[in-house]
Amino acid sequence: MSNTQTSIFDKETYKPKSSFTITEFCSGIGGFRLGLEAIGGKVVLSSEIDKYAIQTYKHWFNEDSEGNLFDYKPSDIPNHDILTAGFPCQPFSVAGVVSNKHWDKTKPENLKKKSGFQYTDQKEGGDQGQVFNGLLKIIKRKRPKAIILENVRGLLSHDKGNTWRVIQDVFEDLGYDIHHQVLNSRDYGIPQNRERIFVVGFRKKTQFIFPEPIELKTTMQDFLEDNINSKFYLGDKGVKFVTNEKNIKKRFTQINGEVALCQKRNQQSNWHGDFIFEGVEEFQDYDEFIFDVNKVEDKYYLSDKVSDYVLNSGTKNFYAKPETDLPVARALLSTMHKMHRAGVDNYVTYKKGRIRKLTPRECFRLMGFRDDFKITVSNNQAYRQAGNSIVVDVLIALLKQMDITKYGRAQ
Repeated sequence: MSNTQTSIFDKETYKPKSSFTITEFCSGIGGFRLGLEAIGGKVVLSSEIDKYAIQTYKHWFNEDSEGNLFDYKPSDIPNHDILTAGFPCQPFSVAGVVSNKHWDKTKPENLKKKSGFQYTDQKEGGDQGQVFNGLLKIIKRKRPKAIILENVRGLLSHDKGNTWRVIQDVFEDLGYDIHHQVLNSRDYGIPQNRERIFVVGFRKKTQFIFPEPIELKTTMQDFLEDNINSKFYLGDKGVKFVTNEKNIKKRFTQINGEVALCQKRNQQSNWHGDFIFEGVEEFQDYDEFIFDVNKVEDKYYLSDKVSDYVLNSGTKNFYAKPETDLPVARALLSTMHKMHRAGVDNYVTYKKGRIRKLTPRECFRLMGFRDDFKITVSNNQAYRQAGNSIVVDVLIALLKQMDITKYGRAQ
């Protein structure tokens, strides 16, 4: 798997020249914070309205990020050097306006849906399209030294480019030197085709240049877990959808790709995105005269619950690496009917080729989150959080290029 926080940004050789303070709006699960704190930043305010993202953020950072952007008075917001925001992308995203269902523009309920600054969705907290205007009010009052914003690339083409021109004009009126570029995570060490526009603004004129792409040295296969729970494997209906030629051609689905499709918040719940096909494992050629695996009764196969236990590595005081299909069997125990773990007893597998979806942990790996980032929510919420987050490795490459610490206070 990826060594995310240090794959691009080397803490050993890059020493912060100053300390700086950060406000983090639309903070999500803290992707911005992970990158900024790595170079000495200190968050003085984080703001998020999604209760599940707040839950994850609090567990990881031990701080409460609950807060609605529209409820803050200028006096509530501490002075800060850097303002960051991954403001809602749904107003500018095809996926956000169309939703998960097949969109029919002739239906009255769909015609009511607006995009851009007029976008609203009460299920997602209300006036997402107005969040940008709320950020502008804060920037105007607090005048941070630098700004970092992230959104979908559709922001550039929305309303035939008029939306982006408005954004540029507003920042220029505020006196900020604005730079923007679409960055793909596959160009910065993470094998995922995720294109996002990054907007960086400076209170003073600067000769900023976005980071150059680096060679991708990993594939999605390097980010996969071992010992996958059977609930992540697809049934017949799911397999039929995922392998449909139309879905593959339109890039709705991909099987065993080297570079992942762009993750979305609803990616695995509706059979869209990346899937893994695990072929029949190649075992040694057994003598069919000795046994025939096809004749083994179903009662000897483990249930999902028992499989989870058996493939567990054990506890801190009793650790045993789970291994199956050993070339030489372990010593048989008189108590093996009790189903000891696979580090103690003997277990064999006989797998037919199966297709499975990515696990939440694999999705977080593809967003640049280390495995010590604990998942505290349901799988559905975890998929949603991964799809909504920022790729940490891309942010770190950007921060390194900015030398953002010079916008703080000298140590």
